[in-house]
Amino acid sequence: MFRHQGKSRTLKHNLRLASILSFVSGIVNVTGFLEFKQLTTNVTGHFALFMNDVSNFEFWKGTVYFLYIFSFLFGSFSSSFLIEKLKENKKLNVFVLPTLIECLILSSIAIISNTGELKYPDLIVCLLLFAMGHQNSFVTKISNAVVRTTHLTGLFTDLGIELSQLFFPEYHPHREKIKATIKLRMYIICFFFLGGIIGGFLYSRLDLRLNTLILGVVILVISLFYDDMRYKLIATKRKYKQRKMAHHSH
Repeated sequence: MFRHQGKSRTLKHNLRLASILSFVSGIVNVTGFLEFKQLTTNVTGHFALFMNDVSNFEFWKGTVYFLYIFSFLFGSFSSSFLIEKLKENKKLNVFVLPTLIECLILSSIAIISNTGELKYPDLIVCLLLFAMGHQNSFVTKISNAVVRTTHLTGLFTDLGIELSQLFFPEYHPHREKIKATIKLRMYIICFFFLGGIIGGFLYSRLDLRLNTLILGVVILVISLFYDDMRYKLIATKRKYKQRKMAHHSH
C-alpha cells in the first residue's frame, strides 16, 4: 500500500492506506483534543481563531494559532521535500522515512508525557500538527491526491457531490468509478470515526492519556513491515518460479 505508486496503484491499495492512516488520524485527533482542548489534525478552526484575535488587535494572543497553522504547513512541506529528494534513489521506498518520522514524533510525545508534567503544551500541539501535516502530505503523494486522511470537511463535500451524481447517469455515465470513490471516502470517514472511538476509550477509560498515541505508532510500523515483507515474499516466489522454469527448460 506504501510501495505502489503512479499507474500501479489500485483501489485496493488506496482502501488499505486510507483505512490505516485515517484510523491513526482519528486516534491523534481525539487524544490531542482530550489532552490539550485543541484540534491536532487540521487547521481550519485555528485559522478562524487566529483571524478573530487579529481582528481584535490581539496580535500576540493570535501568535499561537499562527504557529499551529505553520506547524501543519511545515509538516506538509518537509514530507514532500523528503520524498522529492529521495526519488533519486530508485531502490528506496521514499515513503518509509516520512512514516518513520511521524512514528518518532508520536512516540516521543508519549514518552515525554510519562516523565512528568508537560511544561510546554503548545509545543506538543505544534508537534502533533506537524506530524499530521507530514502524514497528509505523503498520503496525498502516494495516492495521487485521491486519499486525504487528517480532516473530513473536504471528504464530506466530495461525498455529497458524488452521491448526487448517481442520480444523473446521463451526465455521469462512469457509475462504477463514482461508486469506487464513494466507497473510498466511506472507508476514510468510518476508520477516522473508529480511531476516534478507540482512542477516546484508551485515553479516558483506561487512563492511558498521551500513551494512546503509541497505538498509532504500532499500526504505522506494522503497516510498513507488512508492505515490505509481502513485497519480498512475492519477489522470492517469482525468483523460485523462474529458477524452476529454467531448470525444466534445460
